Amino acid sequence: MQRQKSILSFFQKPSSGNQKSDGLSAGEMHSSQRLRQFPVKKQNQSFAGANQPTVTTEKDSSLEIRGTDTPPEKAPRQIFSANFSANDDSRPSLFSSIMHKFVKVDDRENSHQRNEGNGGSSKQGAASQCPEKDNGLKSNRTDDQGRSLHIEINDDILGPETPGVRPLVPRLKRIQDDCSNFEDKNDCSMLGSSKRVKFIQDSAAGKKNQGDLCNTSTTSKFGWLDPSRIRDANGRRPGDALYDKRTLYIPPEDLKKMTASQKQYWSAKCQYMDVVLFFKVGKFYELYELDAEIGHKELDWKMTLSGVGKCRQVGISESGIDDAVQKLIARGYKVGRMEQLETSDQAKARGANSVISRKLVHVLTPSTIVDGSIGPDAVHLLAIKEGLCELENGSTVYGFAFVDCAALKFWVGSFNDDASCSALGALLMQVSPKEVIYESRGLSKEAQKALKKYSLTGSTALQLTPVLPVTDFVDASEVRNLIQQKGYFKGSCNSWNNALDGVMHHDLALCALGGLVGHLSRLMLEDTICNGDILPYQVYRGCLRMDGQTLVNLEIFSNSADGGPLGTLYKYLDSCITSSGKRLLRSWICHPLTDPEEINNRLNVVEDLMKNSETMLLVAQYLRKVPDLERLLGRVKASVHSSASLILPLIGKKILKQRVKVFGSLVKGLRIGMDLLVLLQKEGRMNVSLSKILNLPVLGGSDGLDKFLVQFEAAIDSDFPNYQDHDVTDSDAEILSILIELFIEKATLWSQVIHAFNCIDVLRSFAITANFACGSMSRPVILPNSKNTSLTQENRGPILKIKGLWHPFALGENGGLPVPNDIHPW
Repeated sequence: MQRQKSILSFFQKPSSGNQKSDGLSAGEMHSSQRLRQFPVKKQNQSFAGANQPTVTTEKDSSLEIRGTDTPPEKAPRQIFSANFSANDDSRPSLFSSIMHKFVKVDDRENSHQRNEGNGGSSKQGAASQCPEKDNGLKSNRTDDQGRSLHIEINDDILGPETPGVRPLVPRLKRIQDDCSNFEDKNDCSMLGSSKRVKFIQDSAAGKKNQGDLCNTSTTSKFGWLDPSRIRDANGRRPGDALYDKRTLYIPPEDLKKMTASQKQYWSAKCQYMDVVLFFKVGKFYELYELDAEIGHKELDWKMTLSGVGKCRQVGISESGIDDAVQKLIARGYKVGRMEQLETSDQAKARGANSVISRKLVHVLTPSTIVDGSIGPDAVHLLAIKEGLCELENGSTVYGFAFVDCAALKFWVGSFNDDASCSALGALLMQVSPKEVIYESRGLSKEAQKALKKYSLTGSTALQLTPVLPVTDFVDASEVRNLIQQKGYFKGSCNSWNNALDGVMHHDLALCALGGLVGHLSRLMLEDTICNGDILPYQVYRGCLRMDGQTLVNLEIFSNSADGGPLGTLYKYLDSCITSSGKRLLRSWICHPLTDPEEINNRLNVVEDLMKNSETMLLVAQYLRKVPDLERLLGRVKASVHSSASLILPLIGKKILKQRVKVFGSLVKGLRIGMDLLVLLQKEGRMNVSLSKILNLPVLGGSDGLDKFLVQFEAAIDSDFPNYQDHDVTDSDAEILSILIELFIEKATLWSQVIHAFNCIDVLRSFAITANFACGSMSRPVILPNSKNTSLTQENRGPILKIKGLWHPFALGENGGLPVPNDIHPW
């Protein structure tokens, strides 16, 4: 309302007395009236009303326009002459007057100019009231009575400055700017002295807090954490060849001075300096000292001096810990959690001064994560061991072992390599590990160059982790004893001894396996080692030989532009629906078949799917409903005989709830897959071609796998009907444990069924690629191997003959296919 009154005051007709000049000259009268329209306020008055838009014609100060609640408008603007009558049709319309733009001028500058206007000449004073703007347009006009109209237009400013259109400035920045303005300009006296003092005090306090925070984030109260004094657990400095950066030396006298909670934390942290360690305190998880710096840097958490021993600390409530852990893992950090083993009431029952017991439960890394958004690609952790001596032909022997923790599968093997490390490159391209463990001084320069070279290929970064050779890679005999004593791989479908039968260099492969097992044991993944399947792995045998450099040059998995999949063979062939199908497709591409019978068996299935579009559509409908059964089976197997985490307070029920959901999803997903297999078996021709590829167990009948699955479905519907969000009770843990143990008895058969789903998904993807290709495609004719081994001029062995060959990504200038090429035998 006040604003409307201000605008309507433009239209009031001035009284006759306002036309008199009281004997002043025209310039002096104009200057004095301008000063009356913008009176100088006292220091204790606010900014409101200081500079409001007015008509600059000669009129009495009684028509002064008062300010409103909005910030001041910064320049006088005259809309039309003051002697317009209310009924004059020649005057501008009310709408056009209101829509006219306003001008912004700096308030302090106007105030200074008005003060100068009181003592200067009339013309100079009037001129000083309206400083010119570089981006504005000034117009001097006269009305019908000969009075001057000063109109200033600025096309860059669309209206009065309000808090909504002002740029957002932090409070501390505003305080500092205001204080500097008050100190530099003596004539800027719009605020009282009390407010200036308060701003100065706030600014000083803000600077002090910034200084304290800077010191807090860069210094530690513990001298043994200082980079110039830090040592590992054996007292070695970072420059030592055997320095172990994973451990920390804490002087015994300092350890004795710590409280019980401090000892709990630092006793674990000194063995896991490479891990971001969360410490559970009540309903919060806290990070201290060096880990607090990571939380402050990566998660933008505020650092304070509190927590265990009043040291540098950041923290988060237990409701946000999962998201924080996922963010840190996504940025390449290893994250551990020290959980409370009892409640505060249980601790008090042991004694008034008792401290809550805590323990490091597990450590998550980018290469061992099993849940969350890990994507469809396999996540592998690889350990490699190089032989000490070269063979007679100059080749080097390597042993290796790697694991997919999500699928709960281990592989072990060995290979001979040349000086260019072509086989090592092939292994790295095939496995595509997230992390590689190797001896810090146990690899040759050529092998280290190969690791660094292939770590740069692809879209994901490869983490290289050198470890101590004495403690992490032990002799093969010690590895055998360790596996037997700890009961490792007892849940495997194959014995670990059988997995090594096809390996040429047993000792090197066992050393690599020992390094992998020791690393996982340190990460609290004993259940993974005990229940995991162990299988042999061959880099070249039984497939077409493609070394690492060939896979890079042909852009099989990643392009040379940005390391992404666009324009690669894998991307072109990938129309898989399931994540496990995508992983199998990658494995097939890495190991191309060489046997003509096996190749033709796959082509027969693809051809049958292309001829029967209804079957292919039905297969797609079923596959879209199937979850990642391979990883679900791995997580269920990992929970066998692992009830220790269920007794933890607060998180025990959360873990049990997750296990119920995983097991229920696995059973229901297997039902969808089994129904698909039963339908395909009823298709005569399709069943014949599939039976030559798939190794399926007996599905129907009284002893069939289908009847066995029905029993678990009934158990889920009875005990866990809402398995996706089940409210767990104390008895659920025992019921679930019994069901899982019975289910795992046929783990080998379940694995065969899941592998059959994956094969069907990949073969369907080949059919989709052939049906929707942009160019002509035909089935290749693969001739069987000739029994005649003697080569003559007429019989020169296998030949390759292709007509009309084209590349799927080599498009012509107009977007069409390029000129096809032919390949003829020489």
